[in-house]
Amino acid sequence: MSMRSGTRLRVPFLLFLAFLLVACAATPQSQQLLSRPSDQLPEGVELVDVPFFPQELYQCGPAALATILQYNQVAVQPDELVSHVYIPSRQGSLQVEMLAATRTFERIPYVIPGTLTAIINELDAGNPVLVFQNLGLSVLPQWHYAVVVGFDPEQQELILRSGTVREHRVALPVFERTWQRAEHWAYVALTPGDLPASAEVSDYFMAVADFQRLHPELSGAAWQAGYQQWPDQAVIAMGYSNWLYQQGDLARAASVLEQLLSIQPDYQPAQQNLSAIRNEMQS
Repeated sequence: MSMRSGTRLRVPFLLFLAFLLVACAATPQSQQLLSRPSDQLPEGVELVDVPFFPQELYQCGPAALATILQYNQVAVQPDELVSHVYIPSRQGSLQVEMLAATRTFERIPYVIPGTLTAIINELDAGNPVLVFQNLGLSVLPQWHYAVVVGFDPEQQELILRSGTVREHRVALPVFERTWQRAEHWAYVALTPGDLPASAEVSDYFMAVADFQRLHPELSGAAWQAGYQQWPDQAVIAMGYSNWLYQQGDLARAASVLEQLLSIQPDYQPAQQNLSAIRNEMQS
């Protein structure tokens, strides 16, 4: 047998080994979640009103994005999103383009923590979750976007809008493997003024700040919601105060800073901004 023919025989065998390794890959999140007593599992949830758009070849990005946008009262079809997110040379959509298109259509994309618990918490809050998966291998990836719309604790499954299947049910460990190979990336689309279930101060600040660059006139509700949730957090108070200042509402901008300084009296950025606003109000 020649070396060349031996190589040909080894390639399928190596691929078979790779598939075995994938099938046996650890799924710590699923194991931790499913090891709980049944009465301690999260309750089942399914967002049945989430729309469904059967995707064409390589069109999972526009289809998944249209799914979460329409659920958030944005009248848009997948075909309208192709020019925003689909890259023909890659036969797919990049994550950064998905986030940017969400902002274009006046919704705030918020990337959630990469945990199954975070996904289920968002579902409980009424937020479908757009997820990125690798349905292939790490060495032979098959990238895919889908939308998680439900959790079935009895069957230990997630329910997705995926591909050509409206109610695609997948076992938690299987989903975790495909999601793990895409670095556990997922996000929700928020109407300004709504908070994600997994809201974290610095991540929320960055999400709203990025949104404000494109839609300053729509950002006020998001800043106000963040400030109501975290009135003692300097980064949120400063962001809200700056937005109020840009809108010409100097009195409320000063009030937010005064409240912050009552909690953190030595916070110099707030001191400086408040002094500048007071000088402007007196001039």
